[in-house]
Amino acid sequence: MRKGRFIDSFIYAVNGIKTAVKEERNMRFHLCTAFYVYLFSLFYDFTKTQYAVITILITGVIALELLNSSLERCVERPSPDKYQIAGVVKDMAAGAVLIYSIGAAVGGILLFWDVSVFGKMLRFFMARPLLLILLIVSLVAAAFFTFGKAVLMDVFRKKGK
Repeated sequence: MRKGRFIDSFIYAVNGIKTAVKEERNMRFHLCTAFYVYLFSLFYDFTKTQYAVITILITGVIALELLNSSLERCVERPSPDKYQIAGVVKDMAAGAVLIYSIGAAVGGILLFWDVSVFGKMLRFFMARPLLLILLIVSLVAAAFFTFGKAVLMDVFRKKGK
């Protein structure tokens, strides 16, 4: 394989990731979740092995989301005789992401569930109002990044009624 083709394969992969981030809400959700997992992990004394597990769980979810999104596009507009099969393929790919995400969430709960650390986080942010405000602003920004302005504006309009 020529060096140019090898480098091109990385460029194609990065382009695919960019497209997924731009066009797939679930991908944006997974990225935001990963950010907060790593952010809050700073309050724990995780070992390198625990960080490796966290990273494998996060990258597994993101990789499966990329695969699911690509499969959905491959079978997006099938011929009428293939429509039922396309639906099953899309459902199974989404199921794979769901199963792995549930496993990742269980793994996260096992790693992160520590009431004393929750108290430590609360005390940390209460003692630093500016950081608390930045955290809240970042959560709002993450919600806009994930769901878009239109969806969030609908939520606020419904609460106002």
